Amino acid sequence: MTLIPTDLSASRISDSVRDPNREVAASSRVIDLSVGIVVCIPCFRRPQHLRLTLESLARQRTPRSFAVVMVENDAARRESAPVAAEFLADGRLQGICLVETRQGNCQAINAAFETAQALFPAATRFLMIDDDEIASPDWLELMVRTAEATGADVVGGPVLPLFEDDSQPWLSRHPAFCPAYDYTGAVPLIYGCGNCLITRAAFDRLGSPAFDLRFNFLGGGDCDFFVRCRDAGMNFHWTAEAVITETVPHGRTSLGWIARRGLRIGAINYRVQFKAAKGTAARALVFAQMLGRLPLAAVRSARLLAASRAVVAMHPVLVALGAALAAFGIEPKPYEASRIVS
Repeated sequence: MTLIPTDLSASRISDSVRDPNREVAASSRVIDLSVGIVVCIPCFRRPQHLRLTLESLARQRTPRSFAVVMVENDAARRESAPVAAEFLADGRLQGICLVETRQGNCQAINAAFETAQALFPAATRFLMIDDDEIASPDWLELMVRTAEATGADVVGGPVLPLFEDDSQPWLSRHPAFCPAYDYTGAVPLIYGCGNCLITRAAFDRLGSPAFDLRFNFLGGGDCDFFVRCRDAGMNFHWTAEAVITETVPHGRTSLGWIARRGLRIGAINYRVQFKAAKGTAARALVFAQMLGRLPLAAVRSARLLAASRAVVAMHPVLVALGAALAAFGIEPKPYEASRIVS
């Protein structure tokens, strides 16, 4: 076991961890540098939710030692850092909390994964959970055990909504909230990093930065990363029992928010496919396909309307419309700090 003291000054942390745009805000008293598992948590203006996240990690039922790397991505307010410091100082969790001064979704996630890999050279598996999510007690053990048993490069699990407004339980079946798969087994792809495990080998193969900064304010850097993993021949596995719940506030169940989510999914789909297309002809085909999906989506929505609520039935049209708008350069930027409503 290789331990370093809590004083993470420049003389006590390797050059590979330091970055002029990142600073250590808090750390545990000692850090076991030999741990093989690190949980990464990007944080932005949700300190009360972060407390629940960290409590769920402190209660994990596993014999494995793990560390946490938290990234505060609001350099001005720094509301998450004191919560992180509390859990690290009293020993409930071991690890560090960084401040990433460059704002944006991909900046925060890259800071977490890059620091985790550099600070913990023995770690081979890196998990991620968001600061508005709660891990079930066996989450970490199930995810790591799956990676060991299957040899998968990437493991995913469900993120189930926990609505503050429980008057609309049917919303859990909306594509914006419903997990991609409902079974355990090999899958062709996972789409989000809110509940994932990525091996060090996967990061090594794709290079740095892992999450493309062109998705920094739109979102979807995780989808792009996993598509590149798939195209590189990596394997994916889904563990339905490794459940994480996501706290969904009132504002995210409004028709307006759900509509904007559909438009953003469409924009991400277009951006990812356009980026993956090789050559002018392939990109022109992606452009044409995105525009052509609008009438097809309208037909699908009309069929869904007979069996679903209107907000669910409209989802295909909104996704197709979002892709079409993105094809003309019109995209939402929900991860810009000025646009985020806490």
